[in-house]
Amino acid sequence: MLIDSHTHIYHQDFNADFDEMIQRARQNGVGHFLMPAIDSEFIDSMHKVADRLPFHAHPMMGLHPCSVKDNFQEELDIVHRHLFKPVRQYCAVGEIGIDLYWDKTTLDIQIEAFERQINWAKTLGLPIVIHVREAFDETLEVLDRLNDERLRGVFHCFTGTQEQAEHIIGYGGFKLGIGGVVTFKNGKIDQFIASIDMKHLILETDAPYLAPTPHRGKRNEPSYTLLVAKKLASCYDSSVEEISSATSKNCRELFKREFPDYDTNAYPANTPS
Repeated sequence: MLIDSHTHIYHQDFNADFDEMIQRARQNGVGHFLMPAIDSEFIDSMHKVADRLPFHAHPMMGLHPCSVKDNFQEELDIVHRHLFKPVRQYCAVGEIGIDLYWDKTTLDIQIEAFERQINWAKTLGLPIVIHVREAFDETLEVLDRLNDERLRGVFHCFTGTQEQAEHIIGYGGFKLGIGGVVTFKNGKIDQFIASIDMKHLILETDAPYLAPTPHRGKRNEPSYTLLVAKKLASCYDSSVEEISSATSKNCRELFKREFPDYDTNAYPANTPS
């Protein structure tokens, strides 16, 4: 069974064919969907999917760095309320981090929001799910200061260098989220990923974004987790079954959840098999 550790299946891009999309995921062996939050605009739709697939869709809570704007204090208050007075369980604080691709002028408040949410995760014993784009140095600087035995998480959609990968692994509690970029001709991480022990990797899609080859440029979806697993199997000279087993085990360890193996060809939408 495959686990898509980072997927926005509550996004409006899936409104028209949600059931069919979930069925394709099942047919490709995907049994669980971990859903990172973005901001308050998307919370209701994320919760609705979690209620629709309560045994398979697992929500997170956090403020995406691209949503850190002038009103970020109000947005953080909403995140805090959901995390500390929850009406439901969240599997992680995320996605959080630093993004300097779209807006470099918000760096200071992005760092403030990132650090506050890291500390909330430590208090709650939850992992963090990190978004980083054109900001590896800034992100690693924050983690160098705040990392301790209470902090664990994943660098979602890892696109860094081998040196950066080893730096992250050196923290002790972090995994690398591997998605469609590993299938890109110019993605580069396929050139060194096999030097990283498989125990440090988890699979993801980031659907509806960053679809793997041969669907690059089109809508991504959880069924394509299998394509990522196949590419990693090729990189490691391994089997899809070994990749699936190892990365699912890593997910369970990181998120401290069972994520039970369901018969993905047969499980109904709303009840466990």
